[in-house]
Formats: sequence, structure tokens, C-alpha cells
Amino acid sequence: MSVGKAAGGLGLGGLIIVGLITLLMGGDPTEVIEQMGGLGGTEIVSQSGRTPTAEEEELAVFTKQILAGTEDVWTEIFAQSGRTYVPPKLVLYNDYVQTSSGTASAEIGPFYNSGDQTVYIDLSFFTTMSEQIGADGDFAYAYVIAHEVGHHVQYLLGTLQSAHQQMERVSETQANQISVRLELQADFYAGIWAYHDNRMYNSLEPGDLEEGLAVASKIGDDYLQKRARGYTTPETFNHGTSEQRSRWLMKGFRTGDPSLGDTFSPAYSQL
Repeated sequence: MSVGKAAGGLGLGGLIIVGLITLLMGGDPTEVIEQMGGLGGTEIVSQSGRTPTAEEEELAVFTKQILAGTEDVWTEIFAQSGRTYVPPKLVLYNDYVQTSSGTASAEIGPFYNSGDQTVYIDLSFFTTMSEQIGADGDFAYAYVIAHEVGHHVQYLLGTLQSAHQQMERVSETQANQISVRLELQADFYAGIWAYHDNRMYNSLEPGDLEEGLAVASKIGDDYLQKRARGYTTPETFNHGTSEQRSRWLMKGFRTGDPSLGDTFSPAYSQL
């Protein structure tokens, strides 16, 4: 899903599902994501009555571990500038989840809701990610989570709110460009997390970074639009191209310096 007025997403869930691929064709994903409200907790919420599979239970543990790692990293980074990092809440669910404002289905994919500072993740998404776009591996999944946390960082810094206010005052094409800036910065923040998590815990293994770059290369707006219909319409891009997403993720990982992640000052053509 794209960043809406109160939420941001990696773009995988709504993009790799055939029924939602039209979101990249000029549709307005904001109308869907805006209706999502809050539901706190870190257990697997199963309102459909389906018992989580053993794989989903394992992924739930993994997701919580990655979220804990992001908390360690961002707590340290915020403290260096005299700030206090307040971690997001996490809701894991299968099939669908009832929020305070409506129902979110598994087709939405991972998203962050700034209205309740919560990261929502449907655990079957990771299987879908592997089967439909060929993106697999621990770091690939971690990138998904760290990207959503990146939107939470934007919220805490006020970047998300400012961007959403700007998006309300400009044309659809301009709003899409602001959305791209938000998404690329969230990719950069995911790279920042990877750099510092590895520094703290020596957590990366050979091939891990390549897994993340493989995901980034397959969720660019250009790649997905070409896959869906054979051509692209750049004015509808709202997440960034494959090259941009991979480059900003890598920039965060190579530098480890959050101050280098300004995606709003450069000219749009220079992102």
C-alpha cells in the first residue's frame, strides 16, 4: 500500500496481489488505507477463527525479534540527538483484522498506521511474497518490517505529518511524488537499521543484503507496472523505481548515518 494520510506501506502487499495491482495504474490507494484504525497487541489476531499454522507462529516470533532489534537501533540513534524513541505497537493477524475504523484484509499487506502508531502485518504475506515475486529469506522479510518501522520514525520526527499536509494541497501527480519521497526515505531507514543492527549484534550473514536488494528491485513501480501491463506511467509512481528503492536502501546500509536520508530537498529527478 502507498502512504495515505495516516498510514504507510512497503507496497508489496497491494502490489503483488493481482486484484490490487491497479493501485499502480493511477488509482487512489489512500481511500482504502485511510479507513484503517488501531488494535494494540503483539499476539496473532485471528478473527476469522483460523488457527495459525506452525509456519505463521514461527514468523510471528521472527517478526517480534526484528521489531525488538529496530527498537534497540532507533533508541540509540534518537538518544544521540537528545530525543526519546517510542517504539510502535505491533499487530500480527491472519486473513483479516477488525480495527476501530473498519476491517483490514490480508490483501492489504504490511502497513503502518500513524493514527495509532501501529505496524500491522498479515503473516501469510511472507508466503505470498515468496511465491509471487520470488523474494525470500530472513533479511527479505526483515526489510519489510524495518521499512514499516521507517514510517514510524518519520511520524516521530514529524516528517510523515508534514508530507501528508502537503499532499492535500497539491495535484495528484505532485502528491504521488511526495509519496515517493516518503517511501524512499523509509527504504533508507531500513538500511540504517540493518547497518546498526549488524554493528550491535553481528546479525548479517553472507547473502542477506542481496536478499533485501532483490526485494527492492521487484517492488519498484516501474517493474510492477511493466509486469502488469507491459508499460509504465511515471506520473502514477508512488513508491519509486526499482533502481531508486535499491539505491536508497543501500545508501542507508553503507553509511549508517540517518542525516544523509533527506529525500525531500533534492529535485525529484535527482532522487
